[in-house]
Amino acid sequence: MKGVLLSGGTGSRLRPITHTGPKQLVPVANKPVLEYAIEDLKEANITEIGVVLGNKGREEIQELLGDGSEYGVDITYIVQGNPLGLAHAAGCARDFVNGDDFVMYLGDNILNEGISDLVESFEAGKYGAGIALQAVDYPGQFGVVDIDDDQNVTGLVEKPDDPPTDLALIGMYVFSPAIFDAIERLEPSWRGELEITDAIHLLLDDGYEIDSHVVTGWWKDTGKPEDILEANRLVLEETTLERRGTVEDGAETKGRIELAESAVIEDGAVVRGPVSIADDTVVKSGTYVGPYTSLGPNSTLDGIHIENSVVIGDSTLTASGRIVDSLLGRCTNVESADDHLPEGRRLVVGENSQLKL
Repeated sequence: MKGVLLSGGTGSRLRPITHTGPKQLVPVANKPVLEYAIEDLKEANITEIGVVLGNKGREEIQELLGDGSEYGVDITYIVQGNPLGLAHAAGCARDFVNGDDFVMYLGDNILNEGISDLVESFEAGKYGAGIALQAVDYPGQFGVVDIDDDQNVTGLVEKPDDPPTDLALIGMYVFSPAIFDAIERLEPSWRGELEITDAIHLLLDDGYEIDSHVVTGWWKDTGKPEDILEANRLVLEETTLERRGTVEDGAETKGRIELAESAVIEDGAVVRGPVSIADDTVVKSGTYVGPYTSLGPNSTLDGIHIENSVVIGDSTLTASGRIVDSLLGRCTNVESADDHLPEGRRLVVGENSQLKL
């Protein structure tokens, strides 16, 4: 079985962060979202992976993943170009798949239980496709399915006004090669895209059974700033965090803290975990770093209070007062305009920004 990892899309819901880079490389707990998908595929014994690229961020993604050897996989790059729908992206991988079954994984998703159960369930039967599902609060924002008592899918609809169930497709699929013939017969939807739900429905019409796997652990689509922060919190809660860097005498630390080897928490700083601090980042005296915060590499924090936030890296934060629930792009400089101490700031700041609070 092969893997097809979708890494196109414009990331419009994550602007301004994605004005300067692809959404799949935004870090969660100081690791790009795309790497979590690679790890899930490898854990399911899928090591031949086709990465589907759009028009934006191709070079950055290829620079990160290379040939895949660093991750123990073999990566082939497939250029989709303009994002014309998930089914179009899948169809671009036909030559790469070459008649095999394959997993299709949306590269901006994080799933804490992985995909091994989904793959095993598909392989246990004779299915045209297998889909991962989860009950959601607002199913009209997703592709939604009906299933029978045996967990087989009986119908699908994309972003319905009146959802038949609360079971949403969450971006992980297993397909037989039959999906490609279904894709060739598709017409664009009202959104102007080739919908993967329509392709799966054609498989149903052709008599194929569709397996379903309901995910019980957490899943996050990291398409919006608040989703990045929530995913960061969930990953920090469950990940083993190792202190390898320097904690000076007089620094106050509590809880689980991931501290990279070249990172420093100086005398007089306070850090409350769970927190991740990347290489060459310094937390100076008088700084408070609160729970569920990830500080990217090459950053300096001096006299600031920050919590439940993600700092992507290469940044300097010296503002007095509190920054909370914030996503700060690379090369951000945040300083105080005066001595006023605000109650707290919630920020989404793009790359190379200069702020005075």
